[in-house]
Amino acid sequence: METLHADYLVVGAGAMGLAFTDALVDHSDARVVIVDRREGVGGHWREAYSFVRLHQPSWFYGVASTPFGGRLQSSGPEAGLHERASQAEVLAYFDDVLARLEATGRVAFWPGSEHAGGAVVRADGRRVDVPARCRVVDAHYLAPTIPAEVPPPFAVGEGARVVPVNAVAGLEHDGPHVVVGSGKTATDAIVRLLTTGTDPDRVCWVRPREPWMFDRAVVQPDPTLFLGAAADLWEAAVAASSVDDMLLRLEDAGVLLRLDPSRVPTMARVPILGRWELDLLRTVEDVVRRGHLLAVERGRLVLADGDVAVAPDAVVVHCAASGLRIPPMVPQWRSEVITLQSFRAGFPCFGAALTGYVEATRADDAEKNRLCAPSHYGDTPADWVEMNVLGARNTAVFSAEPDVKAWADTVALNPARVPPGHPPSAALDRVRARLAEHAGPGVERAAELVRRARA
Repeated sequence: METLHADYLVVGAGAMGLAFTDALVDHSDARVVIVDRREGVGGHWREAYSFVRLHQPSWFYGVASTPFGGRLQSSGPEAGLHERASQAEVLAYFDDVLARLEATGRVAFWPGSEHAGGAVVRADGRRVDVPARCRVVDAHYLAPTIPAEVPPPFAVGEGARVVPVNAVAGLEHDGPHVVVGSGKTATDAIVRLLTTGTDPDRVCWVRPREPWMFDRAVVQPDPTLFLGAAADLWEAAVAASSVDDMLLRLEDAGVLLRLDPSRVPTMARVPILGRWELDLLRTVEDVVRRGHLLAVERGRLVLADGDVAVAPDAVVVHCAASGLRIPPMVPQWRSEVITLQSFRAGFPCFGAALTGYVEATRADDAEKNRLCAPSHYGDTPADWVEMNVLGARNTAVFSAEPDVKAWADTVALNPARVPPGHPPSAALDRVRARLAEHAGPGVERAAELVRRARA
């Protein structure tokens, strides 16, 4: 059997795997082999629906060495906000990143390959042994589940027409549509339908839970805006009587959005949404709130809390995959594997890049775990608040290391940075003063609200 001649085996060539590898290679002489079951880099983006875009600015996505995007939109409903890349642009960017990594002579990519049982099985069937001295990096621990790759999580009866969200772009159907899901994929599908001529009266939205979402206008590469939202977060925590009250205060501050102002959301994965999209989504009045969909029959939806009749020719658009995964948190560094996870509030590319930098510049695994403790994504409001508490505490730890902070301040992926040479302003000074005043007590109060919510 062949033996792998590399210092690291990175399993998964999506955004996190590439961000880790990029930072590691730039700050060490490590040799890396990246494997992925797909035929190219980019992870789930290779199977995503064609009309998908990043829901955050491109500037916050990708790898540390190669800034992505950076231009402001000059027209359309988001004029003045930073550009958001399309699927094709994301894939082209990652192809360029791979070319840069391969040009170092220390990175190889093996497509169509899988890691199992201490070996890599390559596309041609060859097995390559992974020696103990090679560190394995699990870069797909948080890999999302997408509708194109999994069957619907509900039964489909004879004669019912169910399609994944990927089919929406080419769907020729003048009849009614039923969109299933509460998250970003469902909102993308509905926005696509409405902006390509479908009347909102011909859309039924099966929305098992009401979601909280971020206002895209505050998630921008502008320290005054982004740090201002952070100050709002901790001010809201200090004043709040409960987790729900905290999030409602963030809505009043212009940070969070909800689809139905009459209902308090129970879902808090908190994707980023434009207000123009919110306005469009609110034009869909046929919203089904009867729990999760159990089965689709011709002319009928079977839900946890009762059946609903639909037109016999309705097309059901499946957007109900789990999306972001929330597996158990584990130490990022263990003897057998490095498990890439989020360790601040979202922004996984920055987290993976920082993990790569720390791996390159520290020798002791216990110290690495201290600097990069894991967090998790949100699901319920309490989960989301806890995610922010863990992220704030983790940020305080790694920011106390002078070299880490100096590196992070130069990386566009870091949404909370104030770049070197950033022009001073009275507005930024006020934001920093608010953050200094409220962050400490806000983090402690938010942690207490989470404990109460779970008691």
